[in-house]
Amino acid sequence: VAALFIQGVNPVYDLPEGEALARALERVPLVVSFSERVDETAATARVVAPDHHPLESWGDAEAVAGTVSLLQPAVNPLGNTRSVLKSLAAWCSAPKNAYETLREHWQVAIFPRQKRGRSFQDFWDHSVQDGFAEVEPTRVQPRPFNLSVVRPVPPRPAASDAFALVLYPKVTMLDGRHAHNAWLHELPDPISKVTWDNYACLAPAAAARLGVRDGDVVRIEVPDGAGERSLELPALVQLGQHVSAVAVALGYGRKGTERFANVGPRWLQALASVGPDGRVGKNAAPLAILGDGLIRYERSNARIVKTGAKRALASTQEHHSLSAPRNVAPGQVEPRPIVQETTLAALLSGSCEHNTKSGPDAQNDLWPDDHPYSGHRWAMAIDLSACTGCSACVVACQAENNIPVVGKDEVRRHREMHWLRIDRYYAEHASAVDVAFQPMLCQQCDTAPCESVCPVIATVHSEEGLNQQIYNRCVGTRYCANNCPYKVRRFNWFDYPREDRLQNLVLNPDVTVRSRGVMEKCTFCVQRIQEAKLEAKRTGEKFSDDAVHTACEQSCPAGAIVFGDLNDPESRVAKLAASGGAYRVLEEFNFRPAVHYLKIVRNRPEGEEGKQHG
Repeated sequence: VAALFIQGVNPVYDLPEGEALARALERVPLVVSFSERVDETAATARVVAPDHHPLESWGDAEAVAGTVSLLQPAVNPLGNTRSVLKSLAAWCSAPKNAYETLREHWQVAIFPRQKRGRSFQDFWDHSVQDGFAEVEPTRVQPRPFNLSVVRPVPPRPAASDAFALVLYPKVTMLDGRHAHNAWLHELPDPISKVTWDNYACLAPAAAARLGVRDGDVVRIEVPDGAGERSLELPALVQLGQHVSAVAVALGYGRKGTERFANVGPRWLQALASVGPDGRVGKNAAPLAILGDGLIRYERSNARIVKTGAKRALASTQEHHSLSAPRNVAPGQVEPRPIVQETTLAALLSGSCEHNTKSGPDAQNDLWPDDHPYSGHRWAMAIDLSACTGCSACVVACQAENNIPVVGKDEVRRHREMHWLRIDRYYAEHASAVDVAFQPMLCQQCDTAPCESVCPVIATVHSEEGLNQQIYNRCVGTRYCANNCPYKVRRFNWFDYPREDRLQNLVLNPDVTVRSRGVMEKCTFCVQRIQEAKLEAKRTGEKFSDDAVHTACEQSCPAGAIVFGDLNDPESRVAKLAASGGAYRVLEEFNFRPAVHYLKIVRNRPEGEEGKQHG
């Protein structure tokens, strides 16, 4: 190999034989990397010519046959970067920019596939305006299935004390390409709820047999030819996992994550967010198997040895637990569960409708109806059957509302700042374990317990049903957080550092950056509501709730979150709130929340719903 150009991959980090590959790359006369940073592979290159960020680039893609999408730059390049298309054109003695190259390609390859008889200029202009073009799909001739590449599943561990090692990509890190994003490090894993680390997942029975508890450091040893490879990680006891399996996430231990050592506030008792080696987590890729042109991410005959060391994990699962006390269920044997389930048969028959008679008695209410809503009344409906726990809404909320990253140490102290969290519940059903996810945010209660205890009226109710937080009034008593039954208020213990220029560039100018000593929480993206109102006033059009989408609603890939005007009977949120499967959390307390949840629908015989526990 005389010249090697590397784009979009990091094989020295990803591959099991990465160290051997790095030594081999030293013998290549010319190695060029287009990586955005000096990663493990770029460190071996002779030349690093960083490519533009996707938001700075021209490009295209055909993810679905017949629909070709266009990638357009949204901002000017922020760094000293250059498009790969432009670099290759210059090195081929035909200098032209990426836009010209893309346009020429479309004229030759895409334009002949158009469905209408338009000129190329007209076709190109409409495609750029729409962001995509519908063309005749290319016919692909399927090939016969090649049975020779199929590999059997490895046998179960032969030794009684051996485990099957399974390496898996985490939803946040994938193959490590997102390891330099602090938002994703602090995003709790949907199942384990652990942040800022990877770990060795063990079944409860296996952990008991080994005498291992959460945070105990274990050494995973796997045979490798004449020797063996090992990796030391903290253990996590994971319900529902196979008793003979140990699971480890890929994507951690990346070069460059050393910069997160001081990501949190700097104070006397602060601890680093990185591990003993100075990086976030450990790289588990060396434990994979490379051979016959395949990478296998499972291995048999792995051994687990307890080292005696401990490393506390930063898990958020029990930080803000919700439970309904038994003495707040008037006329009921038990209080209503936080996560409610029904069956498909009950849903179709209408027998799953919410029993409103068992709720608070309006005639004996201590709270008068002092919140009449003559205009809009903002509310939300969340379909628990659709929610997959992916947590895209959590990151979208963090980006939209300038929510700081606090670091691993602060998360361990129960001080994460997310306005929206995903509560994970397990449901026991026969011998299986079901998982339920519940997005939990400020419920915008009509009779909000936080409002009645604030001594400076920093939290008040708006005429459109929003529980407002006035930051410049707040003096940080935290009475509201103590009185909030949903535990969705966050307190700024510090002025969190934002010294990086790029960190300041991602701040939303429409949202205040809060200071130390101030309480904050979800506002239903009130800045988006106001923006839509101003736009309707500017254009003279009638304002509709269809023009407003909260950040969490906009980012939910499953469409589980619906936001809108409850006073509009034709709105989607009003129809969902009035449906038979809707309920409100902790309704027994008469908080009158504006967030309605739709029960989880299980395809089981009626009466066989699982019993939830955290």
